[in-house]
Amino acid sequence: MPPGHRKGHLGSWERGRRRLRSLPGASFPLSVSDILGPLNGPTPGPAAIVGATASGKSALALATARADPTFELVSVDSMQVYRRMDIGTAKPTPAERAEVPHHLIDIIDPWEEFTVTAFADRARAAIVDIENHGRRPLLVGGTGLYLRAVIDQLAVPGRFPAVRAELEAEPDSRALHRRLAELDPVAAGRMEPTNRRRILRSLEVTIGSGRPFSSFGPGLEVYPASRFQMVGIELPFAALAARIEERYRRQIAAGFVAEARRLLVDPRGISRTAGQALGYKELFVHLSGACSLDEAVALAVRRTRRFARRQRSWFGRDPRIRWLRADDPADLVEPLAAELGIGGA
Repeated sequence: MPPGHRKGHLGSWERGRRRLRSLPGASFPLSVSDILGPLNGPTPGPAAIVGATASGKSALALATARADPTFELVSVDSMQVYRRMDIGTAKPTPAERAEVPHHLIDIIDPWEEFTVTAFADRARAAIVDIENHGRRPLLVGGTGLYLRAVIDQLAVPGRFPAVRAELEAEPDSRALHRRLAELDPVAAGRMEPTNRRRILRSLEVTIGSGRPFSSFGPGLEVYPASRFQMVGIELPFAALAARIEERYRRQIAAGFVAEARRLLVDPRGISRTAGQALGYKELFVHLSGACSLDEAVALAVRRTRRFARRQRSWFGRDPRIRWLRADDPADLVEPLAAELGIGGA
């Protein structure tokens, strides 16, 4: 924050404090330093801004880093890791990245596979490096599993497609649960015999990896104490849905179709994970001639709205997240600064 702006902001705060103190029975700190004093102690730990796609997280993180230059941003987005996928992943602009340090953006090519474990290793290394330089990491993104892998040191097991296919051929979920109880009674005890999705995943890992699924940790249902301060951004869903559609309109106008075409014709291909990126996969169908551009965009909007609901549910289960809510994310700049302990907020 420029010195002049900070001075003006604190001056307004001081004038407001004097007016409030004039009220009968009012009791307020004697000065701005009394308010900010507790914030001037040791450097706070790492923080994270989370929430659904298109909720304004990135803009708020950028505003936070501008207000407090000790922050460096760490993207927690499973698609922003890919080079050449810029418009459709809503990456920060080159100018924004030059202004504020960003990490975990453009680190692999779109024809490369990338795993949660690989991301977590790189993110933790970036966090250590940021802190070793006396600065404060601010994670920002909506890929929930990636965030948990980073902050909770999750050991994420791999995928075993052949094993999974064999297991899915069994229609009786209770029979699968009995099989899991024989191989990994701890994991079986953590789930209902009718929860087919969890049973299949547990068996897939237990059989495919050769070690019990429960040995990979307590699971995603456990939320241990964390040194990361997590703040969630939530908008009314109607506002979020409108922002999702408007963002796609802006991206199309900015050249999203041409970006998708370049990926599609690249002889090196596109990896399974990169090819699942919302917006891109719908445009690939359009570019193949199977649907019109309007149909592709409408489908992408619907799917992204469903994805946003899943993100809200995912993050909503985490009791460690403190939520900030508003109709417009621009209204959350100061509440977020206060939540993160930025002086003058």
